[in-house]
Parts: sequence; structure tokens; C-alpha cells
Amino acid sequence: MWAHECHRVWRDRLIDEDDEKLYMTYMTNATKEFTDVKVDDIFEEPLLYTSFVAACEGHEAAYLPIKGMEHLKGVLEAKLEEYNEAIASMNLVLFDQAMEHITRIGRIIDLPAGSALLVGVGGSGKQSLAKLTSFILGYDIARIVVTSSYKLADLKTDIQNMFTKAGAQGNALLFILTDAQITDDKFLVYINDLLSSGYIPELFAKDELDVLLGKVRAEAKGAGFDDTPDALFSFLLDKVRKNLHLSLCFSPVGDAFRIRARMFPGIINCTSMDMFHAWPRAALIDVANRFLAEIEFPEDEIRSNIALHMAHVHLSIGDANAEFLAAERRHNYTTPTSYLELINFYKMLVDSKRGKISEQITKLETGL
Repeated sequence: MWAHECHRVWRDRLIDEDDEKLYMTYMTNATKEFTDVKVDDIFEEPLLYTSFVAACEGHEAAYLPIKGMEHLKGVLEAKLEEYNEAIASMNLVLFDQAMEHITRIGRIIDLPAGSALLVGVGGSGKQSLAKLTSFILGYDIARIVVTSSYKLADLKTDIQNMFTKAGAQGNALLFILTDAQITDDKFLVYINDLLSSGYIPELFAKDELDVLLGKVRAEAKGAGFDDTPDALFSFLLDKVRKNLHLSLCFSPVGDAFRIRARMFPGIINCTSMDMFHAWPRAALIDVANRFLAEIEFPEDEIRSNIALHMAHVHLSIGDANAEFLAAERRHNYTTPTSYLELINFYKMLVDSKRGKISEQITKLETGL
């Protein structure tokens, strides 16, 4: 458990393999100093603790290590099926890396006042995995719909509704916010206040706040709080901080993330970070196989070979990007979205060509 918590606090923030190797060197040395247990036994993968696996299987929620990735996959696939039936269809491929992210997000937002900062390029699955995790934990999802006319006052109204649900009604909420929805950096003033202190100054007018405090008065008295505005407000704030969680889905591409993190330190200081790295080869092959399953091939081996080739092509572009950066000092990104577009384009092309060939066969048969 010590090793797991160290991984969650430090390793999840690291952005490249060299840093992770250095981190593991420090961890190995520290382990050798204070225990006689074999290092390999302590850091044996999968090293994941969750509280939701026990809850999903009908037991009391308990923070325990998973039995294995296959066991975790079975639990998550069952919950994904429930999500698709109850809310909306979400075509997710639960490869190992995605399942690890779900356990990390679950650990963060299961804590009172726990908020997650999910950092990864577009299309890496930050929002989808956050939605599925909130469903597994039984949280409601809060989103904002940003239009050209959406201003700071509209965000304030949306946050007021969240406060009412989380404070007065006691609903557990996950507020998912992406960097594309931040059309004005002033939005982050509210987000920063929400993360650092749990409250935004002048969020409610006095009469609105009085109504809200009136809704929690009986509950606050039952919890031993005085019937004074300050005590009631303190109770309300504690309840909101316990129930309202944020999931910030940001991309590291460009300067915006770095500048915003410097201007609004709560984004980094008051969240637990989870870096979404590039999908590994095994994940790319799994995803390709899943989507190519919809196409009929003469042999399954053909499908497997095409999936292997697609993964190879995608990874080779990553190598070319590194060479391009070294030569030109400019970044070029390939995202999981571009990989999914490659698969969809291939499927469309196969359908088109098969349709054309079928048409020609029909014409020939008819002619003969």
C-alpha cells in the first residue's frame, strides 16, 4: 500500500519514461533501507488498490488491492454495459492503461474534496474515463454547455446550481471541465477559488444564501452545529467540499496549460494529477481489433495482421515526430483521435471498394 500511494502521489505526475526510471531507482533504494522484503514482491504489477471493486461485487466498500487485471476488467466491463444501457452508448475499449486510469480517478474523487487534473493530448479518453468512473461511484455528472454567448455570469449560475445540489440536496457531483470550454481565462478565477477554498466570494446574494442555509438548518442542528449564520455556512461549505469534485481535462499541447497553471496555482496545488501518456502498442492493437471486428474477413489472421500494421504505422509516426522535433524544433502531435480516424477511414474504404466490386459482379452476371 505504501508503494501504491507513492506511485499515485509522485509517479502519476511524471511526464516521461526517464523520470519514471529515476523515480523507481529512488523507491528501490528507499525500500532496501527500511525493509527486508524483496523489492520485486513490493512492486509486483499490477499494483492497484480500489474501493469500488468490493462495492460493485455487493460487499462493503473497502480499499483493497485488485486480484488481477482480468478480474478488474470483468468488473469494469459489467459497469460499462450498465452505463451504456442507463445513460448513453460509449464505445470504450478497456485496455490495461485505461483501467489503471479509472482506478486512479476513482481514488482521487472518492476522497472528500478530491479533485483530479487529467493531462493528456486530445482523444486520449480523459472525459470518457471520468464519466465512467463517476457512474461506478454513483456520482451525478455536471457539465457546462459553452456557446458564443456563454459568459462569466452563466458559469456563476451553473456553479450556484452545483452548490445547491451538493450542499442542500447532498448529491455527490463530478464537475467535468475541459480546456476547450474555457473561452475566457476569467473562468479560472472561479475554478481556482473553488479548488483552493471551496467557495467563491459573492457567489450568492444574501437572500439566496439565507434560503440555502435554511435548507440545511435542521441537518446542521442534528450534527451539533449552532443555529447561527456562520455555523450554518461552515456546515454548508463542508458538505459542498465533501460532495462536489472537479475533473479538469487539460491538454499539454501549446503554452495555454503552462500559463494558466502559473496564473492560477490551485489548478496544480489543489488537485491530484494523472498524466495520460501515449497509448502503448498492445492498447493500439486491442483498439484496432475491437473496431475491425465489425468487418467480415475470410480469415481472422488477416484481421490480426491489419491491426498489427495499424499499430506499427501509428507508432512509426511518433518516431518521425521525434526526428522532426530534433531537426526543426517544432512539435507535431499524433493523438489517439487520429488513430481512431485511421481505423474509421480504413473501414469506410473497405465498404466502398466491396460495394463497387459487388456492383461490377452483378453487372457482369446480368450481362452474361
